[in-house]
Amino acid sequence: MTSEITLFVNPTAGRGRGARAALPAASALRAAGCSVRTVHGRSAEEALARARAAVAEGTDALVAVGGDGLVHLALQAVAGTRTPLGVVPVGTGNDFARALGLPLGDPAAAGRLVADALRAGRIRDVDLGQAGDRWFGTVLASGFDSRVNDRGDRMRWPAGRARYDLAMLAELTALRPLPYRITLDDGAVREVEATLVAVGNGPSYGGGMRMCPGADLTDGLLDVTVVGACGRGTLLRVFPRVYRGTHVDRPEITVHRAVSVRLAAADVTGYADGEPLGPLPLTVRCVPAAVRIVGP
Repeated sequence: MTSEITLFVNPTAGRGRGARAALPAASALRAAGCSVRTVHGRSAEEALARARAAVAEGTDALVAVGGDGLVHLALQAVAGTRTPLGVVPVGTGNDFARALGLPLGDPAAAGRLVADALRAGRIRDVDLGQAGDRWFGTVLASGFDSRVNDRGDRMRWPAGRARYDLAMLAELTALRPLPYRITLDDGAVREVEATLVAVGNGPSYGGGMRMCPGADLTDGLLDVTVVGACGRGTLLRVFPRVYRGTHVDRPEITVHRAVSVRLAAADVTGYADGEPLGPLPLTVRCVPAAVRIVGP
C-alpha cells in the first residue's frame, strides 16, 4: 500500500481552485490511509526544485493538483523515475487529464480516484514527448497557435482566456503561411508552407482542442498535424471542427506519425503543454513508457 504521498499544488490554478482543491484531495488520500505532505513554490523554478527533492527523498507518489502547466512541471520531476504521478485536474485546460480519462471539474472525485488507484495498485506506463531536456504530455504547438500564445503572454489585459481570444483575432489579421522544414524520423527533409504544425503525444491542447485526434499515449508514436497554407476564411471555417477532431479530413491538413520529428522555421516559438520551450528548430521524440500514472 502506498503510504507517503506528496501533493504538488499550484495555489493559483483555475483562478484559485488549486488551493481549494488540495483540501478534498488530501482528505481522500488520508482517508485511504496515506500520509500526505504538500509542496509548492513562489516560482516555477522553486516549485520544481521542491518536487524533485520529494522524488529524490523517496515519496511513494507525486500528485499534481492544478492544470496542464503544473502537470508539465510535475513531469520534469517524475519522468524516467519509478515515482508514479497522480493528477487532480483543476486548471483551465486539463488536457493531459482529459487524455487519461480523469474526472474534470471535481477535485474530490479526482482525489478519491487517485486514492482508490493507489490502494489497488492501479499504475500504468504512458509515453511522453521530449524536446531537448523538456518532457511534455500533450501537444507541442508551433506556428499560428504558438504566435497566439506569444501575443497573449505579452498582453496585460484582459484576464484569463479572453486575453488569448483577443490575441487570436490580432494574429488572424497578420496571418500568413510559414516556410517549414520537417524531418520525420531519419527521412528526407520536407519543405512545406504551413499555417501551423502540431506534434501530439496526446490528442488535445487548449482545453479540448483535438488538434491531433488520433494521438495515443501508449503507441510509442507522435502524431504530426500539418495545417497547410490557408487564408483567414478557411482557418475560421476549420477552427470549430478542431474540438471534434474532424478537421483532419480537410484537404489543407495532413497527418503523419513518427517516433521523432525535427521542426525548423524562422521566428517561431515551440510551446508544449502550453509552456514555452524555445525557438525552432526543435527535435521532438516519443519516449515510450516514460512516466508511471496513477489512474483508472
